[in-house]
Amino acid sequence: NNASDPWSSWNVGKSGNWDNGNAVDSWATKPESAAGQRNSASNNWEAAAAFGHPQAYQGPAAADDDDWDDDWDDPKSTSPSYLGYKETEASEAGGVQRGNSRAAAMKLPLNKFPGFAKPGMEQYLLAKQLAKPKEKIPIIIGDYGPMWVYPTSTFDCVVADPKKGSKMYGLKSYIEYQLTCTNTNRSVNHRYKHFDWLYERLLVKFGLAIPIPSLPDKQVTGRFEEEFIKMRMERLQAWMTRMCRHPVVSESEVFQQFLNFRDEKEWKTGKRKAEKDETVGVLIFSTMEPEAPDLDMVEIEQKCDAVGRFTKAMDDGVKELLTVGQEHWKRCTGPLPKEYQKIGKALQSLALVFSTSGYQGESDLNGAITEAGKTYEEIASLVADQPKKDLHFLMETNHEYKGFLGCFPDIIGAHKGAIERVKESDKLVATSKITPQDKQNMVKRVSTMAYALQAEMNHFHSNRIYDYNSVIRLYLEQQAQFYETIAQKLRQALSRFPVM
Repeated sequence: NNASDPWSSWNVGKSGNWDNGNAVDSWATKPESAAGQRNSASNNWEAAAAFGHPQAYQGPAAADDDDWDDDWDDPKSTSPSYLGYKETEASEAGGVQRGNSRAAAMKLPLNKFPGFAKPGMEQYLLAKQLAKPKEKIPIIIGDYGPMWVYPTSTFDCVVADPKKGSKMYGLKSYIEYQLTCTNTNRSVNHRYKHFDWLYERLLVKFGLAIPIPSLPDKQVTGRFEEEFIKMRMERLQAWMTRMCRHPVVSESEVFQQFLNFRDEKEWKTGKRKAEKDETVGVLIFSTMEPEAPDLDMVEIEQKCDAVGRFTKAMDDGVKELLTVGQEHWKRCTGPLPKEYQKIGKALQSLALVFSTSGYQGESDLNGAITEAGKTYEEIASLVADQPKKDLHFLMETNHEYKGFLGCFPDIIGAHKGAIERVKESDKLVATSKITPQDKQNMVKRVSTMAYALQAEMNHFHSNRIYDYNSVIRLYLEQQAQFYETIAQKLRQALSRFPVM
């Protein structure tokens, strides 16, 4: 009802406008750094600004029920080309269609959830008194600034033992994975569709405060091939490990219920309870309690801008490394081994020609040349296999962080939208649409959002430093071992040649 909406005069064309269901601020189309200006034509941040969150929840499928029908209702392949998989034209067309449907459906499904609908931001900023939810998320000040409170004991979840199951007398098949928590050693079984449900619930609940990267996509063909199942399980494992490492997500009721339900009845009860949760979207900030004084608006805006600049620049860096890595993968598994094979075969052919001369004194040389040719064929195999031993892990880590970084436009957009509301509040106070106390409450609540953003960035940075230190060390160690192996083989080949 616009008559009672104090924002009705200002909610057209504003940055962070929640009126059109788009949580992405216009900052995404204006890269401020040199890194942000590169490749702007294909910049995914601009696409996010135009179409909304690329990972936004699209609402339950029309045929969705407790029976969890299919695993294959989405015609997009998850197979990255750097792993040697090739997407068909049909799957690529399906991917485009899926992206368009997400853009077109952005407004409708978000309005189904409190906090994502238009009144969400006002419901949080202008409420006389926020409802006291049972859950509390404290934010403390640590050595590096605001931070989440980490649990005293951590745990991981092992995804293993994929098994093929069927329903409807074998007409429909699926793969089920066993999940075992390291802190309880209890196991539960979940299909991919259950993981997808968890992702949707986490995104709806935490998506404006915490980046929730999407799962590996669904696939129509080849779902039961061993290599695909192995790759999917590896990515599900990585996703679950990320969630277990997050102090807020891992302790949430929906995540714990996903890991610890005891029977089908308990699973369905917990599922329905999670779907009725109203502390979602922007209202997640009502559960947060910073143990620190309120920030002023200048500092809040500065910190928000700093996060935006860094995440955009890192997104460019990650995508550049993915592009270079993919090109290197193709070269190592295609042209480069063939070049070594050609050298090897050419050397062996030359040795064969020499052996027809009938000259008695060259048998040692001919044998040495033949072995050198075989050595180059061995090197070709080493080159083709090496990316799986080192580049694979570097690419997967960057793939994960690309997913994280794709969430930040919405997070920054929500914060900028709240900041914009506070800036506009002076006009509302002047026209007696809100009271000065209402404005003070708004500043306090935007300050809470800023503390949450800083706490999340501290978690993000600590993980980023650990992850990239680990994966680049592994890459360099494997590369050094690779070249040492080649050098050793070349020395062995060299040793066979007679000294003249």
